[in-house]
Amino acid sequence: MVAFTRVLHNKLEEQLKRLSIDETNGLKHKEAGIQITHLHIETLKHFIIKYKFKSVKEEIKFFKEIKPLFFSKLIFYVKSFNIETKKPNGSDRAQKRYYENELNRLQRYFDNNLEFYQYFRMQSTFLDEKYFRRGKFDIRLNLDTFFFESDPRFSSSHDFKVSKILANDLLAIHLKAKITLLDRKEDFADKPQRLPEERLTWSDSKTSLIELIYALHSSGAFSHSNADIKTIASYFEII
Repeated sequence: MVAFTRVLHNKLEEQLKRLSIDETNGLKHKEAGIQITHLHIETLKHFIIKYKFKSVKEEIKFFKEIKPLFFSKLIFYVKSFNIETKKPNGSDRAQKRYYENELNRLQRYFDNNLEFYQYFRMQSTFLDEKYFRRGKFDIRLNLDTFFFESDPRFSSSHDFKVSKILANDLLAIHLKAKITLLDRKEDFADKPQRLPEERLTWSDSKTSLIELIYALHSSGAFSHSNADIKTIASYFEII
């Protein structure tokens, strides 16, 4: 099971990376991401329905760690596609408020699921047999309504919540990057910048660059941890 899912996940990541490198149209990119991820999830589903888990531990591992790697990507692409299609056509300020409201939605989901969020982030295991085994759900453990519509052969009560947590992490990066870009547009409107004579071309995905910038900020790599994300992103834009 682990070998099959590892190969399948690597194929998914490779296809999504190639898709991101050629990201010329945001909505088409996200639509293609939905289709690619959905196809891989269907392959995974057909395998699991026929597969007999060798132990309770293996079943828990699948629903807690493996399935969310696939499903979180689908949630991310669907949600980011919906966010971009509903984006207002007004001013930069209106768009910034829109993205900030979407960030607040993520925070509300976190607040409403704080107990499980802490359980998952702290790598707790004492409720794993109820959370991550098929047919072992407990109605008192804050279930999503999505669970009752899902295929019981391919779902535990809480694997969707793990997927949603991972997807929300990706969405937060996406939304913060959009807000940062809008902030920079205001800052640079009246400040023409001189570009270096020789320019390099970024050949990886935009998402990879955004993640790099946030990683450098989080690690305190600039100005002894005193540089804010806006300043770091501005330097990257100039060069």
